[in-house]
Amino acid sequence: MFAVIKTGGRQFRVVPDDVLEIGKIAGDVGTIVQLGEVLVVGGDTPVLGAPFVSGASVAAEVLDHKRGAKVIAFKKRRRKNSKRKRGYRDEITVIRVTEILTDGKAPSVGPRPKKAKAEAPAAEGDAPAKAAKKAPAKKAAAPKAAAKAPAKKAAPKAKSDKK
Repeated sequence: MFAVIKTGGRQFRVVPDDVLEIGKIAGDVGTIVQLGEVLVVGGDTPVLGAPFVSGASVAAEVLDHKRGAKVIAFKKRRRKNSKRKRGYRDEITVIRVTEILTDGKAPSVGPRPKKAKAEAPAAEGDAPAKAAKKAPAKKAAAPKAAAKAPAKKAAPKAKSDKK
């Protein structure tokens, strides 16, 4: 099943488990948001909206809030000694589509737990070998250059009494 949604003035064709970068929407990282502007719900019998499909929504998990690439708007009027440089970065929300809902249903899937890296238990004989691999090899400290002895000052010249 797929759906076509509208958000931030753009349209996206989505299926469950899609990851999208859309314009910024309200919602903390890890929460489930519902996108209600569904234009088409496809599948065995597609349903077209006029303009939106009634009772349809898309549930998505907010993964991240970030800023897009820098966009520079540079304008120059030749021979007029006039130029203007402006730039901006779009605010972006990264979402993962969890499910496509019809008939006014509520999302059934909660936020996904973060995957933890699982380490395999080590045998007793392998413990020193693994510890040696994990510890970074320390380099010998470079010998510091010997401090220079201060230069000896020349003895002051004796004043001669010439008249």
